Amino acid sequence: MSGSAPARLIVLRHAKSAWPDDVADHERPLAGRGRRDAPAVGRWLRAADNVPDLVICSTARRTRETWELVAPELDAAPQVVFEPRVYDASRHALADVLRATPESRRTVLLIGHQPGVQELVLSLAGGGDAEALAGARGKFATSAIAVLALPSTWARLTPGTAALTAFAVPRGRTVGR
Repeated sequence: MSGSAPARLIVLRHAKSAWPDDVADHERPLAGRGRRDAPAVGRWLRAADNVPDLVICSTARRTRETWELVAPELDAAPQVVFEPRVYDASRHALADVLRATPESRRTVLLIGHQPGVQELVLSLAGGGDAEALAGARGKFATSAIAVLALPSTWARLTPGTAALTAFAVPRGRTVGR
C-alpha cells in the first residue's frame, strides 16, 4: 500500500433482525426496522465517500439481507464474497479473513455480527477521532458503521495500528451520526 492512499476497512454490524420462533439463528431475517435502516447505511456510505470495492459478508440471512438493501444506495457494484467464517466469528477470525484480502482492494466492507465486529474495531484502532472511538466503545448497535484507515498492507493487519476515522449509526430515512 505504500505510495498510495491508505486502505480503508468499513465494519458494519447487520441491521436489526427479527427473532421468529422455530428459526435457527443463521436463518433469522431482518425486522421491519432493519429493512428501514439498511438503506440509510448505504446512503451514509455514499455520502461519506466510503463506497467499498470489496464486500465480505457473513452467510447469515440477516447479513445478506442487510447487504441487499445497502447495495442499491451505493451507485457502485463492488465484488461481494459471502464468507462462512464471518458468521459468529471472533475478532481473531475476522482479522484472519481480512488478512487474505488482495492488496488491490482499497476499501473493504465487512458485514458481520456482535461481539466480533466491535471487538475487531476496538482491537485494530490504535487511535483516531475521539468521538468515533467513544462511539465504538459504547453500544455497537445494529447498523453501526466503523471506518478505519489502515497504515499497512492487508496481510500485515495487526492490533493497534489502524485509525478509527468515523463511527455512525444511520437510522430510517436520515443520514448521519
